[in-house]
Amino acid sequence: MALSDGLDARVDRLALPFNEYGVDPYGISRKHVRDALRVFALIYRYYFRVKCHGIQHIPAKGRGMLVGNHSGGVAVDGAMVLTSTMLEMDPPRLAQGMVERFLHKFPVSSLWASRTGQFTGLPEHARRLLEDDRLLMIFPEGARGTAKLFPDRYSLVDFGTGFIRLALQTRSPIIPFAFLGGGSAIPTVFNAYALGKLLGVPYVPLTPYLLPVPLPVQLEIHYGEPLVFHGTGDEEDHVIEGYVAKVKERIAGLIERGRAERQHRGLSRKLLP
Repeated sequence: MALSDGLDARVDRLALPFNEYGVDPYGISRKHVRDALRVFALIYRYYFRVKCHGIQHIPAKGRGMLVGNHSGGVAVDGAMVLTSTMLEMDPPRLAQGMVERFLHKFPVSSLWASRTGQFTGLPEHARRLLEDDRLLMIFPEGARGTAKLFPDRYSLVDFGTGFIRLALQTRSPIIPFAFLGGGSAIPTVFNAYALGKLLGVPYVPLTPYLLPVPLPVQLEIHYGEPLVFHGTGDEEDHVIEGYVAKVKERIAGLIERGRAERQHRGLSRKLLP
């Protein structure tokens, strides 16, 4: 069976209410999802050789929030996380990300984002998706996370708090994850904010080889056990900030554990005769 046949079969197994035209109530197109997966599966498997750990922590059905660190100057992390839920889960699930507004300024990217279920990061969009038992991907660091320079690639910048209120309001479990290798795939040494403004994006990451073209570095995704918080979402700020700190701590722990495992594997290879 050809690779594309297996991928098409996974798209056909998605538990989405596609109509006779292959479009669901959100405008997600089976054809666009299929075409996107054919491209990203090749990148996932053969270019970045992604290793995925803990996929069993993502619920097979029902609402859930994938919450993790940004890593890399462009959306390599988001694309590979979305691909992981399609390739590694059985049955596959389509994760839907909350993307930056600028992505919808450009006709081509806007079309493909919306047709594959990636919508502008507005609270009302996120809440509706979760109430419909979808799987949501969120990066609480926002654009500041992708702007990390190479020496800070494993650090975490301040998290927003909206995702916690959203989780409480919709009674959604949070599945923390760590994305490793993105900062090495795109080793950013400088962010050109003025150039980004001219191009209609927050900034343009510059690398030692100038263009932000990803290197074929092996990437890893580590999913952790779900976190469940109880409340209404109307709690005082200090309560919400405490929950945010717990999520951030869990993600930091996954990053450190993943780094340690990578270093151990690298040392083991060096010691082999």
